[in-house]
Amino acid sequence: MTYETITLGIENQIATITLNRPDRLNACSLDMADEISDALDRLQDARVLVIRGEGRAFCSGADLQARGDRPVTGGQGSYIALTQKYNPMILKLARLEMPIITAVQGPAAGVGCSIALVGDFVLASKSGYFLQAFVNIGLVPDGGSSWFLPRLIGKARATRMMMLGEKIMGEQAEDWGLIYKCTEDDALAGEVSALAARLAAGPTLSYATMRKNILTSLEHGLSDTLLAEAEGQRIAGSSADAAEGGMAFLQKRKPNFQGK
Repeated sequence: MTYETITLGIENQIATITLNRPDRLNACSLDMADEISDALDRLQDARVLVIRGEGRAFCSGADLQARGDRPVTGGQGSYIALTQKYNPMILKLARLEMPIITAVQGPAAGVGCSIALVGDFVLASKSGYFLQAFVNIGLVPDGGSSWFLPRLIGKARATRMMMLGEKIMGEQAEDWGLIYKCTEDDALAGEVSALAARLAAGPTLSYATMRKNILTSLEHGLSDTLLAEAEGQRIAGSSADAAEGGMAFLQKRKPNFQGK
């Protein structure tokens, strides 16, 4: 697939997907959802994924001016777009077998908010913000926001975001526990690069198993989570990285993980 709405680069085992529609504040069209999903199948040489936006926005939400033959608006049209395009993309991101860092500058609104929050580490600049503006046009949050927000910040704050449609700026988002970290605007790229390099040098299989177990814990009870942890420990414990980690511990040195 040739990408027209995103770019994909892989360097030093760090993959970067850049949402690349700056003239539309990187609004996520159906084509962009398809291209992101396709890009996620091309990360075999990567050990961490960074998602960022080109220009002054992360993502302003779903594209409300989609191609005329594939409208996103309207009840049935929205249902089809969500179930066939946006929701599969979010699930694919959630199930990716490597850590995800999202770098938010400007708006992360609507489905753009969901794309940001699917990250394991969400970093935002002070001018970055998170917005659920659906209420202003008589719609409801989608893209998984109704699942992410109550789990991240609790029912009261999730309800506030969704029903009042307020912007949550980067510093407030960090204070609420919505995101990992808020940075100065000019420090965001450097913070993201440093964290990506750290994760790319870590035990990738272990990270992937942690991601699965966190999802299991959010969707199931204690007994299922305990079983998932045991299975994950069996898999991770048989890896080359676990052997290297054990040896490095005994030899009192820093481990050299290869992501295997």
